[in-house]
Amino acid sequence: MSMTRSHRRKAAAPKELLAPVRRPSSRLARLAYYILMVASSLLMLYPIIWMVFSSFKPTDQVFSTAGQLIPRQWTLANYTNGMKGFSGVPFWRFLVNSLIISALATVGTVLSSAIVAYALSRLRFRGRKLLFVLVLGTMMLPAQVLLVPQYLWYERLGWTNSYLPLIVPYWFAIQGFFVYLFMSFMNDIPRSFDEAAKLDGCSYYGIFFRVILPLVKPAVVTATIFSFMWRWDDFLSALMYVSDTEWYPASLALKLFTDPGTTSDYGAMIAMCCVSLVPSILIFAVFQKQLVQGSTSSGIKG
Repeated sequence: MSMTRSHRRKAAAPKELLAPVRRPSSRLARLAYYILMVASSLLMLYPIIWMVFSSFKPTDQVFSTAGQLIPRQWTLANYTNGMKGFSGVPFWRFLVNSLIISALATVGTVLSSAIVAYALSRLRFRGRKLLFVLVLGTMMLPAQVLLVPQYLWYERLGWTNSYLPLIVPYWFAIQGFFVYLFMSFMNDIPRSFDEAAKLDGCSYYGIFFRVILPLVKPAVVTATIFSFMWRWDDFLSALMYVSDTEWYPASLALKLFTDPGTTSDYGAMIAMCCVSLVPSILIFAVFQKQLVQGSTSSGIKG
């Protein structure tokens, strides 16, 4: 028994010698790495931090004490005045308008982009490659080039001063980035899934909704987040097509706080900017995991 115990101790000794030893230099390198990342993050977040603290400053101190981050005098008057809105329209109405536009346009973008990507990825027909090249070409075309012809077109349709130009076009897959995103996922899904679904009696629509769409969930989440944030922050389109103050989205209503002819309430404007950031931050925080997965991976590796 004594011999066996001694042999066990000798056998266990090499494992202890092979155990990794953390060197001080590696710890210092890791500590320096974390310090650098935290400093870089604070540097990038400083404008937002400044905006949040400035929203609690009196309006006359926003720029006079711009170099001072912490307010000398804290106040909630900016949020109170900002939520009152303009011309009897409270600011929460502008937020609701933005939510309606962003939600409807996002649903149309995701659904139409997924359908177009499914046709280009899984179906075989003449002109498919040409259509794919045209879709990629739309990604390289600046949106400002299309502003004038689009405005003339929508004016003839009688869509100006309404939400139609801000919602309807996105139901026709006009953003090539999302089509390409869905295609990158669908191209990696084995075609044997389609064949198995056909044997079970599924049509092309059944294959899309029951097989393909559930498998590209990360792409759906990614497209939803980006589309919602882009539509929520869209200022130029709303400026061109919406005239009535009552129908302004939040991105356009923020400019009403500044008036070159009279005084400007910068404190209220900054406070409402903070309020307008809340929906985008909440969406990103809730779907952060799916967003990273959808941005770094594609489809199923079969």
